[in-house]
Amino acid sequence: MSPYLAEFIGTAILILLGNGVVANVCLKKTKGNSAGWIVIAAGWGMAVAMGVIAVNHVSGAHLNPAVTIGLAAIGKFDVGLIPGYIGAQMLGAIAGSCLVWLTYLSHWKETEDPGSIQACFCTAPAIPHKLGNVLAEVIGTAMLVFGVLAIGTIKNELEVDETVTLAAFFGTAIAPMFVGLLVFAIGMSLGGPTGYAINPARDLGPRIAHAILPIIGKGGNNWEYAWIPIVGPIVGGIIGAVAHNSLGF
Repeated sequence: MSPYLAEFIGTAILILLGNGVVANVCLKKTKGNSAGWIVIAAGWGMAVAMGVIAVNHVSGAHLNPAVTIGLAAIGKFDVGLIPGYIGAQMLGAIAGSCLVWLTYLSHWKETEDPGSIQACFCTAPAIPHKLGNVLAEVIGTAMLVFGVLAIGTIKNELEVDETVTLAAFFGTAIAPMFVGLLVFAIGMSLGGPTGYAINPARDLGPRIAHAILPIIGKGGNNWEYAWIPIVGPIVGGIIGAVAHNSLGF
């Protein structure tokens, strides 16, 4: 499989399950309506873990332009592959959002609040504050990339004996679960100000889908905010990668 196709599939899984849980909680007359923030944060964590498990062996499962750019900034990813990876991630995010729309097709017209509908696709700040919102995304994404690299370091330390299968299992299943737990922790602790996009594709791709899909009752797309979950995560991803690399782990 092409790594670009893997990034497309992994990101589509991420968005289908992640925005799927948001739709289940926010849309009216669903089985999970009003289940709350903990359910959303847990669902996103498991969505990330499943996306990583699905394609990690093919593309490294970046699923996030901030991760791709952060790794390239410290020499751990080929710069020439960046456009293809980001393009695949964006298309996968749009595809995943379209699947969420189809899954909850009968629920959009039951939901009167355009903000709740938009939340099923992209993020919005709890309190609009450009500097504060950017900083929240920078800090959250820096923690994400730093944590992902730290989890990778543990995996590498286990690979000491070709006869030991624990390292292989850790790399294919357990490490992605730790990444999912990291995203869950970020959502619970740092996600309050902005809804923790921490991923430009996760926000921009679904925002585009929200704009083009014939969703009953949708409002505007809040394009004036859209740059924050792009710039903040990219800056944060570079900071997190450089911080981990500079500490010599």
